[in-house]
Amino acid sequence: MLGVKAETLDTVGAVSEETVIEMAQGVKKLAHADYAIATSGIAGPGGGTPDKPVGTVWIAVAGKYETVTRLFHFRNDRSINIERTVANAYSMLWNLYVKEKEK
Repeated sequence: MLGVKAETLDTVGAVSEETVIEMAQGVKKLAHADYAIATSGIAGPGGGTPDKPVGTVWIAVAGKYETVTRLFHFRNDRSINIERTVANAYSMLWNLYVKEKEK
């Protein structure tokens, strides 16, 4: 539905920069919006791997002119990891909006 390529998921997995970029751009297109947020991560308590431990989160924000991403490594329980993901996603959205508003 969001336009994430099967090849992307097969190659780098769901918790990856490439996946959240495709997700955010897909949401933006699907919603006919100027901005969109996508997150993918391992909130816990289980599901982590040595390469992607619990608390690993990728966030992407697609704006009018660019898409920004950031990787986080939270070290808390599930509810706090989710709260921090939401707070950081909104912060990234606000920062991109302010940056693009100046253009």
